Amino acid sequence: MAPQRETVSLCINAQAHSILVEPRRTLLDALREDLYLTGTKKVCDIGDCGACTVLVDGKTMYACLLLAVDCRDRSITTVEGIEHDGHLEPIQQAFIEHDAFQCGFCTPGQIMSLHALFAETNAPSREQIQRAVSGNLCRCGAYQNIVRAAESLVR
Repeated sequence: MAPQRETVSLCINAQAHSILVEPRRTLLDALREDLYLTGTKKVCDIGDCGACTVLVDGKTMYACLLLAVDCRDRSITTVEGIEHDGHLEPIQQAFIEHDAFQCGFCTPGQIMSLHALFAETNAPSREQIQRAVSGNLCRCGAYQNIVRAAESLVR
């Protein structure tokens, strides 16, 4: 017996998408496997590492813990959706300038967490920056440079 599938309409990076998925399919798998948006990383797949962090209605969430069917009528932003007119988002550029990544697996989640923070405030404190990325595990230990990159954008 074939698994039941249903059509789900999703708004991802301000674009409408319609995909056929099993009700148990995570948003992470839908993004990566159905829509080929591979910037959102699949690492732990249990909500421990934060590499799959996306914005859902402007709030950071782990895509591996969300079902695609539960994301109907919600605005989803991935790391691919934050650049503007071919230019990197300031936090993306700051990561490059401050060597805030090594292997790169945590980078999209770190960037999305900081992007959400800067959407809330132009001048977050060091404590707010550290709290924003606290749900993102960096196995390479680039935390100091990640914080420095974010602090370089504080106005």
